[in-house]
Amino acid sequence: MKSTFGALGVSSDLTTALAAQGITEPFPVQNLTIPDLLAGRDVCGKAKTGSGKTLAFGLAVVERVGQAESGRPVALVLVPTRELATQVASELEPLAAVRNRSVKAVYGGTDLDRQCRTLRRGVDVVVATPGRLIDLIERQAISLGDVEMVVLDEADRMADMGFLPQVEWVLRHVERGHQTMLFSATLDGDVDHVVRVHMHDPVFHEVEADRVDVDDMEHRFLAVHQMDKVRVAAAIARGAERCLIFVRTKRGADRLAGQLEREGVAAMPIHGDLRQSAREKALRQFTEGQLHVLVATDVAARGIHVDEIDVVCHYDPPNDHKAYVHRSGRTARAGTSGAVATLVLWDQENDVRILQKRLGLDVPLVEVFSNDPRLADLTGWKDEPAPVA
Repeated sequence: MKSTFGALGVSSDLTTALAAQGITEPFPVQNLTIPDLLAGRDVCGKAKTGSGKTLAFGLAVVERVGQAESGRPVALVLVPTRELATQVASELEPLAAVRNRSVKAVYGGTDLDRQCRTLRRGVDVVVATPGRLIDLIERQAISLGDVEMVVLDEADRMADMGFLPQVEWVLRHVERGHQTMLFSATLDGDVDHVVRVHMHDPVFHEVEADRVDVDDMEHRFLAVHQMDKVRVAAAIARGAERCLIFVRTKRGADRLAGQLEREGVAAMPIHGDLRQSAREKALRQFTEGQLHVLVATDVAARGIHVDEIDVVCHYDPPNDHKAYVHRSGRTARAGTSGAVATLVLWDQENDVRILQKRLGLDVPLVEVFSNDPRLADLTGWKDEPAPVA
């Protein structure tokens, strides 16, 4: 029996707004968590990126958030990256508008004085990176004295990036009793410490383990030659609607994006050394479908949460199986299918076999050249040798 948002307790004005966006059937994470979130319980959700968790906590926040006074938000969402802050705010804004509530993303790399002025006008829901929020608190541009709801989104990413001490500093400065909602792909280590210390009798919901599922995506391990490697990547990108290509270094991202352009494939890099405006432009064009290829480093990709990425390409194989999981999880999101291609040079073959063993994958390493027609459709791949062009 299929559920509805109304059956979960979401008000009719918000269900109508969701239906106008074509959203009528809740995802599993929403089915599991929304009733407890609406009841005001502390909720700890174990869910991977792309599971629909933003809408789960977003609906709960919008349902219950009051109107803020100057510089005193009522709800706070903490996220690890600038890109995720803008995406969460964008998803919450149309829902909040139904209730005449405001949402604002605040993060580093943008005008601090302008953010201070905006907050003083009154913002009901603040979506923030921890460092920028602390800057604003210390400048007395924002007070947490009225905060009734706190969301910790992608807590495992915040732990990976070393932000949990800042997160805990923020939590200690929330002055009144409040509801805490934590979502994370893993709940061990530092994340478990946050749960035990800062949450009160939380309800635990596990939606999906953070692992590579062969049923969710097609895995291709392609033996390529150095001189042909860029052209292979270009051939893969041409066959994709949205292709996310991973490289190890910022310089490598810039170089590959330029090489793909010379092969006639429009691509943009995204990494920490780019100006924030350039990062936001690349991500916006990729999200909206104007740009089909994004070349990213691992750290920059933590802020990329875009549905309908049909191909992830490991141009540089990941360092370990966990990195493969995080990278590859950008495809096959929210119930869609996708393909993952790993390009392997001759001296990387042994490392890739070890990687496969740790992932529990048994996928052949297939030698390909850039004129191989199978590269244009990795999900329709046939195991027999490609015809000679």
